[in-house]
Amino acid sequence: PYPMQVEAGKEYHVCMCGKSQNQPLCDGSHAGSGLGPRIFKATEDGFIAFCGCKHSNDETGKCDGTHSTL
Repeated sequence: PYPMQVEAGKEYHVCMCGKSQNQPLCDGSHAGSGLGPRIFKATEDGFIAFCGCKHSNDETGKCDGTHSTL
């Protein structure tokens, strides 16, 4: 996972293709791949662990522990 500080009210586009040079955030590298980012909207300031394995079932791109089963 990628722990990241988030700010309330901000929207984060989480890379799910693995091609971004700005992990865990999307940089548009997925273009043409049929994949796209997942959107996380922070409701409060804090730290979030975003998915690093790209297999999370969480619709916002947060780590759900799937990496431990791969």
